Amino acid sequence: MSVTDPAPSDYRLLVPRDWFRVDLTHDRWRRQLKTFVDKESEGSRVPAEAARNLWATLRNTAEGSLARGGLEFFLKTESPGSALPASLLISLAATPRGSAPELVGFASELARRLGPEAEVDVLTLPAGGTVRAITKTAMDFHVHMPGGIGYLHLAFSLPLSGTESPMGELCDAMAHSLRWV
Repeated sequence: MSVTDPAPSDYRLLVPRDWFRVDLTHDRWRRQLKTFVDKESEGSRVPAEAARNLWATLRNTAEGSLARGGLEFFLKTESPGSALPASLLISLAATPRGSAPELVGFASELARRLGPEAEVDVLTLPAGGTVRAITKTAMDFHVHMPGGIGYLHLAFSLPLSGTESPMGELCDAMAHSLRWV
């Protein structure tokens, strides 16, 4: 992909229907997030304090993401009463045209920052060149956007099942479904 390629106007990503979507681009995201927490704690034996802690953790995650270009937050409870759901946080790290870091340099810097426990590599997804970083419970895909305008970051968190699981395989397949429109 070169900087002369046209910049995309949007993206499409296949996410299973049972993943709860929170749109971070609208002010109603807090209400959507609260709906998820209420739905998950309703009818289960989750103590009220655990539900409040889940709400606070997810709210803080969403707020932190908004400061870094957060667009969407998807949540999937892996087992009833689990402390944290699996999640996908999508963010846009936009840069002026042509100033996005090159894949190999970006991968090297990311590997340095994450340390030896992370597996960092460069691969080509259908959407384009990608830097992937994998740890035991997280899988991040930094997809270089056409036109050299930055990276779309798909951040999967799998606190219960880990990345070497069927859920990890599903997350990998979701990342491979990314297309520009």
